[in-house]
Amino acid sequence: MDVAGLLAYGLFFLNLVGIYAIMALGLNMQWGMTGQFNIGIAGFFAVGAYTSAILTTGSSPTWLGGFGLPFLLGLAATVLVCLPIAWLVGRITARLRTDYLAIATIGIAEIIRLFFLNEGWLTNGVRGIPGIEKPLGTGNGGYLLIVTAFVALIWLLVEMARRSPWGRVLRAIRDNEPATAAAGKDIARFRLQAFVVGSCIMALAGGLYAHFVGFVSPEAFRPLYGTFLVWVMLIAGGSGNNLGAILGALVVWLIWSSTEMLAGVLPTDLIGSESAFRVFLIGVLLQIILVSRPQGMLPERRPPMPGEQR
Repeated sequence: MDVAGLLAYGLFFLNLVGIYAIMALGLNMQWGMTGQFNIGIAGFFAVGAYTSAILTTGSSPTWLGGFGLPFLLGLAATVLVCLPIAWLVGRITARLRTDYLAIATIGIAEIIRLFFLNEGWLTNGVRGIPGIEKPLGTGNGGYLLIVTAFVALIWLLVEMARRSPWGRVLRAIRDNEPATAAAGKDIARFRLQAFVVGSCIMALAGGLYAHFVGFVSPEAFRPLYGTFLVWVMLIAGGSGNNLGAILGALVVWLIWSSTEMLAGVLPTDLIGSESAFRVFLIGVLLQIILVSRPQGMLPERRPPMPGEQR
């Protein structure tokens, strides 16, 4: 591969890292800060991707389009559309904990994906929506600047939330829910707020993904790519640490990309299915991290209290 090819691959790689980092930051709001075991990430990711794709593409006889909205309006719409969906899902699952919440959210994510698959008038079904343009005709290099700006903005906002009184209540709910309730905090309301905010961040990542790839179809939102990898990124990077979520996205996507090259050179008789081999290697990585660094590469650090010296 020549220098130009390596540069193009590097830009493609970093754009996807940034998009996954935003999803990991959204999950960190739910799991790392509040302890909500959401396995339905792919559903909100799909909502954002299809919303922006439908609203920013031209007219077509095979799907609902023709709105032609600008890029930023399309991204804003991903949040506005996801907001009531996330609120409804959060209300339905408000009383569920741990494994029950996981089962419910992964089921809802599959319902969303199958809805986009079967409602061809809206999404063109299995054939997907093509022709989603990058803003102002930017290439991968220009788009990387946009993705980086969104990563920085989301990190700043989530970090401010983590250090705020609202963030301290979320961590208190995660660490000791009965004591937090005894202190007079509305547990259900805070949980719902964290769930909705985290889900809207995931939807925003979906909108960025749609414009980067230029095509969306239901296959892109299967649990492996839209949920499992995001969880590995957050756990590997450091649950509760926003910088850890970004670092985890970089490291895990680097390993995931490297396993594709490794699977390509190893004998098929040795590894069997290439996709299964890649998942196996990611699973091994996760086990190594859980055993050697159970708190992740960047463990959570409690932010200083008001007036406290660090």
